[in-house]
Amino acid sequence: MLEARHPLNPLDKIDHRPWPLPHEPWLMKQFWRDLLFAHWPVPPRRLRPLVPAALPLDTFDGQGWITIAPFLMEIRPRGLPTPPGFARIPELNCRTYVTLEGKPGVYFFSLDITSAAAVWGARTFYHLPYFRSDMRVYKSAEAISYSSKRRRAKAVWTATYEPISPVQLSSPGTIDYFLTERYCLYTTHHARALRADIHHLPWPLQQARAEIHENTIADAAGIALHGPPAILSFAREIEVLVWPLRRVPTDSWLPIVHPSKP
Repeated sequence: MLEARHPLNPLDKIDHRPWPLPHEPWLMKQFWRDLLFAHWPVPPRRLRPLVPAALPLDTFDGQGWITIAPFLMEIRPRGLPTPPGFARIPELNCRTYVTLEGKPGVYFFSLDITSAAAVWGARTFYHLPYFRSDMRVYKSAEAISYSSKRRRAKAVWTATYEPISPVQLSSPGTIDYFLTERYCLYTTHHARALRADIHHLPWPLQQARAEIHENTIADAAGIALHGPPAILSFAREIEVLVWPLRRVPTDSWLPIVHPSKP
């Protein structure tokens, strides 16, 4: 990994992006804080039936991955202040990795959040599988205790986690880079692939440790995770710009391969 030195504005640095910024204006700004990445390897044959056919899986050395990511989010629409109630929203994501047109991104199996308005907005305008959940987050020194219980399904996450190393940036070709440096999300609607571009500075990652007391988030999506996460990392804060959702012409995608670092 490389030592982290960040400018303050995400648009101050764009040369790390694998493709140019969209020409149209970004739609909203989000701040993601106290985020844990918990990564599990999963054979692609188990993931493929659960991901829409329009979205080719992205693998690292032939291995698929599932990531569960709890964090706190702040949302600011472009040109507006943070709306009341949107300054510190717990969110919990369960995702895997896909690619279209040579643009690697993430595909979400689920996104848990406390806000009914956020569930409605994300489902309506981004066709993302958001769920209303009861969530609690407590912070003591460096440690974060995070719990989530989905209201209409058995999907529970209870864990305590904290960073244990200095901040570093991941290097291209490494598994950390593959799992985090992605600048779009994918979803589908009426079997058509859709993509929303995002932009942020390179992830300021720290190694992490976590005690996961209960985790049925992936089970709710039909994926059994065995044992503790293979990789854990933490990010204190990152500022993210989000663009509108757009249809992807699936007849032009090119698969990409992520070799391991020599």
